[in-house]
Amino acid sequence: MATFVPLPTLTSRPLAWLRARFRASEAWFITLAIAVGAGAGLLAVLQARIAHGLQERLYGITPDSRLSASTTLDPTAVLWLPFGGLLLGAFAYLISHWKSRPIIDVVEANTLYGGRVSLRGSLVICVQTLLSNGFGASVGLEAAYAQAGGGLASFLGQRLKLRRHDLRTLVGAGAGAAIGAAFGAPLAGAFYAFEVVIGSYAPSMIAPVAAACLAGALGATALGSDSYQIHVSVTQTPTIPDYALYAGLGAVCAVFAIVLMLLVARGEQVAKSLPVPPVVRLVLGGFAMAGLALLSPQVMSSGHGALHLDLATVFPLVALATFLALKTVASVLSLSVGFRGGLFFASLFLGSLIGQIYARLLGMTDLPAALDPQNAALVGMGALATAVVGGPLTMSFLVLETTRDFGVTAATLAASLVASSLVRERFGYSFSTWRLHLRGETIRSARDVGWVRSLTAGRMMRTDAPSIAETATLSEFRRRFPLGGATRVVLLDEDGRYAGLVPVPAAWMEGHSAEERVAALAEARAATLTPQMNIVEVMQMFDATQSEELAVVDAAGAVVGLLAEVHVARRYARELERVQEGVFGEA
Repeated sequence: MATFVPLPTLTSRPLAWLRARFRASEAWFITLAIAVGAGAGLLAVLQARIAHGLQERLYGITPDSRLSASTTLDPTAVLWLPFGGLLLGAFAYLISHWKSRPIIDVVEANTLYGGRVSLRGSLVICVQTLLSNGFGASVGLEAAYAQAGGGLASFLGQRLKLRRHDLRTLVGAGAGAAIGAAFGAPLAGAFYAFEVVIGSYAPSMIAPVAAACLAGALGATALGSDSYQIHVSVTQTPTIPDYALYAGLGAVCAVFAIVLMLLVARGEQVAKSLPVPPVVRLVLGGFAMAGLALLSPQVMSSGHGALHLDLATVFPLVALATFLALKTVASVLSLSVGFRGGLFFASLFLGSLIGQIYARLLGMTDLPAALDPQNAALVGMGALATAVVGGPLTMSFLVLETTRDFGVTAATLAASLVASSLVRERFGYSFSTWRLHLRGETIRSARDVGWVRSLTAGRMMRTDAPSIAETATLSEFRRRFPLGGATRVVLLDEDGRYAGLVPVPAAWMEGHSAEERVAALAEARAATLTPQMNIVEVMQMFDATQSEELAVVDAAGAVVGLLAEVHVARRYARELERVQEGVFGEA
């Protein structure tokens, strides 16, 4: 008689076979990364066409032109900006009733959650970014690109039950492939994955990330994508003395980046303090953006067309400064009121303006050295983007793949390193981690710290902690707890709450009366742990109290467990070793 096999069993067998291959073979994992990269490139192309198609219909631009490069705008057309704010606000209202969990981006997911990204949350971020950029708000699409690529990678990786390290690598590969596809720059995409999304380099990551980014860029090219390439021909190779001047440009970009990030944070605080609903804030912000757009169309969208226009045209210094001020205000305003997007391309555009202004001002001085304004624009572009987004190698390779000039790339790297160092020293955050900091997080990079946060006192403690009432006598204590058994006993007050710890050997020392109360030997009365404390906080508490064991106490004061310092140190070393093995591909 034939045996009926349920459908889930039939479908789970191939999936289980694939899981085994992807977990056991590096070649299979690279193949998976290539598939993810191709998918991420496809999603990047699709999103770019949707956003540009919206701008074509709303603002009447041609398929080959860019909104921010428009010379003039119809005064009635800019009213699409407040309408876009209304639409985005209505969408956010619906989402708030549909999805209760907070939406996380790929950087936060890779840092805190081991690469676990919600597919629905990623879809929400992409739709919000497309609406914001498509209606002309001063934000870029890069957040949507990275989220779509990383979300696709995380979905597949979770279905295949990849290890934590492999999942984080795959999410970084997907996000980097999307960025590489959008800019036609696979090297920049790969280093975006390493520096911004994964937060580290390791031999086990290089092949899958590079393969994914190449697949994404090739896939986008095959689809005829109009990638964000910046076609610039370098006419003057930087000399050695120029590097000192470019280092100064990097310092200027660092200061500007810090001010820009602080302005966004302050703008969000002011916007949230307004006594109006979020949808009204978006509409008001749309009207304000419309006014800026009438002053200069360069403030609209990400600024890709404006960057090309300003590099190809010799504008007066006052005009460049005006563009810089207006674009800065527009970007801060857009993000503050709630339009979704990022500062990736906006920082490239603003950096190019700062570079040109810097070179022009140097030319007005009596210094013997002078900088080519176009070269300075490229260097400033990379330096400011590094200061805001993070990743000096990412931006340097973007300039290299844009110009094919190693001299300008080296100058960009020098300025980017200066900018990155100053921002880390004086500020400490990139834009993505700064926004997480405003929400109460303390992370400063995409380095994996999620395993630290998940390893809490509640998970490590012993729940069978011996206890005795603090009113008990030493004779009773000695009868219940002979030498060679427990090392410490928890004292409880009359209400059953924590009252201290008593070392068992101390209770057996000579010089104490058998009728003496055991409470006289109590230590660590005020030093306790909570179940939610992570392993780093636990170790800091042990260092501060110089105690070998501490009680874990809940909010009501009841003892829920006991934790020994030696066990915590052993557990930390074991987890750290496991993470290192994953990073170097030895797990």
